[in-house]
Amino acid sequence: MELRRIFILGSLAIALCITFSCSPRTEHVAEALNDSDSLLFMHVKGVNTFISDSGVMRYHMVAEEWDIYNGTEGKAPTWNFYKGLLMERYDENFHIDLFVQSDTAYLHEQHLWELRGRVVVRNIQGDVFHTEELFWDLNKHEMWSYKYIRIITPERELEGTEFHSNEQMTRYYVNNSIGAFPIEEKENVNENENQNENQNENQNENGNGTKKDSVVINEQRKPHAKQMRFLPAPGKRIPLKE
Repeated sequence: MELRRIFILGSLAIALCITFSCSPRTEHVAEALNDSDSLLFMHVKGVNTFISDSGVMRYHMVAEEWDIYNGTEGKAPTWNFYKGLLMERYDENFHIDLFVQSDTAYLHEQHLWELRGRVVVRNIQGDVFHTEELFWDLNKHEMWSYKYIRIITPERELEGTEFHSNEQMTRYYVNNSIGAFPIEEKENVNENENQNENQNENQNENGNGTKKDSVVINEQRKPHAKQMRFLPAPGKRIPLKE
């Protein structure tokens, strides 16, 4: 009986070994990367750096965080600024010709900026642009937005949608716009003086035919701002500034 039990146990052990040795192996392999996938290559905090273009210093960037993701299949890396971006661009004389600020910024394939959130842009002429979304193509040298935009210049204020501009933000188009322009009202001072003198002569002339001395004060009204409204022109861009 003892030998029989040992023989049975040995047979079971051999059968189990044969079973596990013949079963196929399972390989744990991750899925291949798709075109839309990218890996985080660099994460930087407290960014304050200068960037050159063709050997010339052109940009100054300040950001709380800067993430760089590797591109796939030969594509350029993507820059992400999730916690905001402040950027200044310099001209050939190292003067600031463009100021850009946004809550979130993305640089796609090293040529297309996507600015979102509270986007503020100021050009060299002092015009300030406020919007929630702005695209900037460095290859085509143009900017555009289809969100609401507000433009404040030293002479006027504009509001509208479907914005398109050159890279310097000095020539732009806005559709469905509403603007406020200051208009000075001109007065004929000489006419007012003559009218006031005639009134004083009639009021101050006494019965003896003599005239009392009078003081004439010419009061000019201050210029004030009026609003000028434009009718919406869907599908047609209206040049507002050259």
